[in-house]
Amino acid sequence: MDLDRQGWRRCLLSGAVFAVCMAGTTLPTPLYGLYQEKFGFSALMVTVVYAVYAFGVIGVLLLAGNASDAVGRRPVLLAGLGFAAVSAVCFLCADGMPWLYAGRLLSGLSAGLFTGAATAYVMELAPPGGASRATLVATAANMGGLGCGPLLAGVLSQYASWPLYLPFVVHLVLVAGAAVVLLRLPETVRERRPLSTVRPQRPALPPQVRAVFGPAAIAAFVGFALLGVFTSVSPAFLAQSLDVHNRALSGLVVALAFFASTAGQSVVGRVGVQRSLPLGCAALLAGLALLAGALWWDLLTLVVLSALVGGLGQGLAFRGALSAVAGASPADQRAAVISTLFLVAYTGISLPVIGVGVLEGPLGLEGAGLVFIGCMAVLVLTAAGYLLRRPERAAAH
Repeated sequence: MDLDRQGWRRCLLSGAVFAVCMAGTTLPTPLYGLYQEKFGFSALMVTVVYAVYAFGVIGVLLLAGNASDAVGRRPVLLAGLGFAAVSAVCFLCADGMPWLYAGRLLSGLSAGLFTGAATAYVMELAPPGGASRATLVATAANMGGLGCGPLLAGVLSQYASWPLYLPFVVHLVLVAGAAVVLLRLPETVRERRPLSTVRPQRPALPPQVRAVFGPAAIAAFVGFALLGVFTSVSPAFLAQSLDVHNRALSGLVVALAFFASTAGQSVVGRVGVQRSLPLGCAALLAGLALLAGALWWDLLTLVVLSALVGGLGQGLAFRGALSAVAGASPADQRAAVISTLFLVAYTGISLPVIGVGVLEGPLGLEGAGLVFIGCMAVLVLTAAGYLLRRPERAAAH
């Protein structure tokens, strides 16, 4: 009993470290409007600054996604916390766009190091037989941390002094505390190898995975694209179209999408992996429809509902996609296939978001958003159509 209690305490502490790191990646979300006023850049630049983060994540996943398997979990996670701290310093020093680009890139590097290593670490620290609960802890830490970032920054920037500085000072303190906690947790990789043994991971798609990978990848792409648009441009929409200038409220709306995603991932065990992907696609489609209504009628209620329903769909679809792809993959290629799915997902965060920024000039924010919604709806319907036509093949994997 004591060993179980100690195992769960370590599992939860590692989850808290995970959440602190991920919160830093979404911390600037409610602050982009203030940066626009300060530096005078366009809405397109907001989306580019946001997308730089995804490029950092993708780079790490390709080049060093399996580093913690070689050198150990703690060294990689400490490096991730180091990148998070330097990212916060960049934002504290920001007097122009280069600082924002650097801060977002470093934040992406931090998240790229944490995504796989921290998930594995949380699960390895759990006591025997606790894999399912540990997976939920890792999921909640990841998506919950992403949700806490805009909420924390929104509240601090709205109700405290130094709105462009205090959120990052607080995060630096949290990162320092997380580093202390991490140093007191045990290493879980027993046979460590030198960093020189780490090799870039090539995207892999064995023939037996292709049948399930198509709809899974489309659902992951759309789900992450929806979260990306919420994170990058929803504060601007709330301010410009709904006259909502309260940054705490803007941060809360973004946070709701991530919290709903956590809820969606947590119910996959009850819904079942085979059902979670089609149900997630249906919820994503409903979330997109609600967002379209919000843009068309300028209704805050529909924005909130789209965050909740779309986030729930993203969680269901992504957890289902991850489980389906992992189950269909050969054991010796599973990590590479999962990395390929993550590459597709993080591409979804970057390219559509930049597309919305490009279209905002000629079409306006509402028009650009409606084009984005139309494109994403076509993709979701394509994935759903495949699952309906060939359910037996998808389920077989």
